Amino acid sequence: MSDFLDHISDKQAAFVARQPMFFVATAAADARINLSPKGMDTFRVLGPNRVAFLDYGGSGNETHAHLVADGRITIMFCAFDQPPLIYRIYGRGRPVLPQDADWDDLARHFTIERGVRQIFDIAVESTQESCGWAVPRMVLAGERDTLRKYHRQEEPAARLAKYAERTRSIDGLPTRPPTHLPYD
Repeated sequence: MSDFLDHISDKQAAFVARQPMFFVATAAADARINLSPKGMDTFRVLGPNRVAFLDYGGSGNETHAHLVADGRITIMFCAFDQPPLIYRIYGRGRPVLPQDADWDDLARHFTIERGVRQIFDIAVESTQESCGWAVPRMVLAGERDTLRKYHRQEEPAARLAKYAERTRSIDGLPTRPPTHLPYD
């Protein structure tokens, strides 16, 4: 049986803090549903009804486009160890870019390094716990350093130019690029 709450409890926040990865799902009318795995210590519980996560430049910007178009977001954490648990956060999110007035307030919760493009700020509407009994047990071998290596070798001016060119999602929805980078 699933248990729903209208907030994140202290126990759930502690569970979230222990998880090495999470999944983000968003959708917009007449667009593909986007489902993305995330890692790299990028998620923060900011309060019982607010969470945020860092976004690095990569293959696309679907989460940004969907949140601007629709706002709905679901975040899922799975315990790959014991005890089994699936935990979902449902809410409404928005992208916050380095040029936005509230960037500094959100950025102070994270380590900002090369490659960070934006922070997604999410108002939590409800949360759900379910058993997770069918989720396999797995052991974390370690984080991949591939994305960080890629961004370390790239010139900041070239990264900013890429962002300026990519102002549409794969389904043609508009995205707003950063006007400057939050790092060197």
